[in-house]
Amino acid sequence: MQHKLHPHYNKMKNKETTSSGIAHNALAPGTLIKGSIHAEEDLRIDGKVEGLIECSGKVVIGPQAEIQGDIHCANVDIIGRVTGNLVIKGILSIKASGVFTGDLTVGCLEITPGAVFNGTCKMQ
Repeated sequence: MQHKLHPHYNKMKNKETTSSGIAHNALAPGTLIKGSIHAEEDLRIDGKVEGLIECSGKVVIGPQAEIQGDIHCANVDIIGRVTGNLVIKGILSIKASGVFTGDLTVGCLEITPGAVFNGTCKMQ
């Protein structure tokens, strides 16, 4: 017996979601934001941001992303470029293509070979 899928099923299953099952916020490539971003859920940035980013969840800085400003959040993955000061309660992971320049206060730091870290680090 074949089951009929809900018409929106294929659309829903392709959305990236947070651990709570809610679709996360995303900033697409080619987008520039000047100012502050405040997010309760996870946030993925593939565009450019000039300003403060505050997030209760995880922030992913995509490979095309460029951030100039401070980030305050639970966890961060840097795959693109970040210049500013970071205050991370949990884990900062700088991937092989990631570049971070600035001061860092973090719970745990992971730096993949090939990543660039220029600045100071204070572990909590």
